[in-house]
Amino acid sequence: MSQELVIAGKTYSSRLLVGTGKYKDFAETKAAIEASGAEIITIAIRRSNIGQNPNEPSLLEILPPSKYTLLPNTAGCYSADDAVRTLRLARELLDGHSLVKLEVLGDPQSLYPNVVETLAAAKTLVVEGFQVMVYTSDDPIIAKQLEDIGCVAIMPLASLIGSGMGILNPWNLQLIIDRVQVPVIVDAGVGTASDATIAMELGCHGVLMNTAIAAAQNPVLMAQAMRKAVEAGREAFLAGRMPKKLYSATPSSPTTGLIGKS
Repeated sequence: MSQELVIAGKTYSSRLLVGTGKYKDFAETKAAIEASGAEIITIAIRRSNIGQNPNEPSLLEILPPSKYTLLPNTAGCYSADDAVRTLRLARELLDGHSLVKLEVLGDPQSLYPNVVETLAAAKTLVVEGFQVMVYTSDDPIIAKQLEDIGCVAIMPLASLIGSGMGILNPWNLQLIIDRVQVPVIVDAGVGTASDATIAMELGCHGVLMNTAIAAAQNPVLMAQAMRKAVEAGREAFLAGRMPKKLYSATPSSPTTGLIGKS
C-alpha cells in the first residue's frame, strides 16, 4: 500500500489531519498544527473567521491556503439544508474551494451523526461539484452508501466527538475498511497517541483529531506525539504483525545448537 495518502486525486505525506478549534489563542493554534506535521486542517465555518467577519482576525492569516489544504466543515449543523448552505458559503469565501468535510449532527448532547440528513446532504453536495469527506457513524452499510453517492473519503467516529474514549468498536471500523475503496479516516473520539496508533494498525488511511491535541496540558507536545503515533501505526500495519497464538508460546531464540545439547 502507498506510503502517501491520496484524497480526491491529491497526494499528502502526512496521514494526520487536525482541527483548528479550542486552542487558547492563534499562537498556540499555529504552533500545535506545525508540530503535528498535518497538511490538511479543518475549519468550522460557523465558528471560525475566514473572511466573513472583516473586522476580526482571520484564521487564514496564520494558516494560509498556500501552505495547507483547508477543509471547511459543517460543525454545528443539524440538518442537510444547514450543512449545504454552510458549505456553499465556504466555497464563496475560499474562491471556489471544493474539498469539504460534511457533518450533520443528531443532537447537541451526544453530537452523534444524523445519518439520514448526512446522506441527503451528501447527495446534494456531490451533484453540485463538491468533493465530500464525510463524518458518519461506524455503520458499514451507511459507509458504503456514502461511497456510492460519490464521497471521496469516509470518516467514521471512533467514539463520541470530544469524548477521548478511543476506539470502542474496532470490528466495525474493520468492516468499513474492507468494504469501501475510498480512504477511511477515523474522526472523533481519539484521546491519546495509542488511540491513533490502533486506528492506523487496523488499516485506516488516516486520523483526524482536534480536542485530543487542543485539550492536552501541552498541546504542542501532544501534537508531536500524535504525529509519531500515526506514523508508527502505519508502519506497523504495512509490516504486518505476527499472528496471535492463544496457548501456543514460541521461543524467541533458536531451539537447536544449545550448549550442552547435541
